[in-house]
Amino acid sequence: MSYGPRTISVAPMMDWTDRHCRMFHRQITRHTWLYTEMVTTGALLHGDVPRHLDFNAEEHPVALQLGGSEPEDLAKSARLGEQWGYDEINLNCGCPSERVQKGAFGACLMGEPALVADCVKAMRDAVSIDVTVKHRIGIDDVESYDFVRDFVGTIADAGCRTFIVHARNAILKGLSPKENREIPPLKYDFAYRLKQDFPALEILINGGIKTIAEIDAHLQHVDGVMLGREAYHNPFLMAGFDARYYGELDGGLQPTRNDVIVAMTEYARVQLALHGDGGKGLRLNSITRHMLGLMAGMPGARAFRQTLSDSKRLALGDPALLMEALSHTQLVTLE
Repeated sequence: MSYGPRTISVAPMMDWTDRHCRMFHRQITRHTWLYTEMVTTGALLHGDVPRHLDFNAEEHPVALQLGGSEPEDLAKSARLGEQWGYDEINLNCGCPSERVQKGAFGACLMGEPALVADCVKAMRDAVSIDVTVKHRIGIDDVESYDFVRDFVGTIADAGCRTFIVHARNAILKGLSPKENREIPPLKYDFAYRLKQDFPALEILINGGIKTIAEIDAHLQHVDGVMLGREAYHNPFLMAGFDARYYGELDGGLQPTRNDVIVAMTEYARVQLALHGDGGKGLRLNSITRHMLGLMAGMPGARAFRQTLSDSKRLALGDPALLMEALSHTQLVTLE
């Protein structure tokens, strides 16, 4: 079976998939496609662009997810994303939070496919990189497959070739974002049917996927799998992805957890030297907080998490704390 660049990806997750998280994930897998947190058009057009868009070259391939609903603003923001070097621009049509709804974007856009088509066309006219859409299968009590089929068909007519399908409905009123990730039932067959109905499109599936066996099963029906919270809480699951799904591209060895800690220790040293500003700028916790799941399921995992969660030690800003955390797991292994 042949695999493409987006065969495996890590979902955009607010407050989680920032540049430090992505750099950590990149030490585990070199080829898995990574996404930023959602960045609103307002933040780019009226805010601190470098703060939102700067990233490390090692993060490639990396996509910028945008939140917005004004075609002109999205086009300008997409152009900025391309100028800053992103490999893809993704439009968020799946986030159900009330904050996003007040901005008239996210999942509520699924009710306005013609507007989404205009947004996609404006962005495609503005950039030469891929413009993709991440969406749900329905909103509120709309349970019909026809709804998502017609949505995808309308956006595809505007030139979008890649759709990331979070295979649940978004409940816009009454459920929190967390509940929206857990309560609406998963309907993977809707994503499978989209691939059957639109064989020329790239269809990626997202939602509740946790194991390699599940990934492989989905890849029998769709073009790619996007992992969300499992990639964050159990990141070393991704250590075998380069060999398994990108074998023709990857001539390197699978990293060990030790390799990841050593690399991230050096990364933290460099970042704190550049941006630490005597404790007023970047803090060590901004990097280490994404790494707590690295030892998930391993002897010493609890001691590892406790060490990296020690607020007094973190406040000292010494990246050697990472190596100390690693030593605890090795001690447990030896006992």
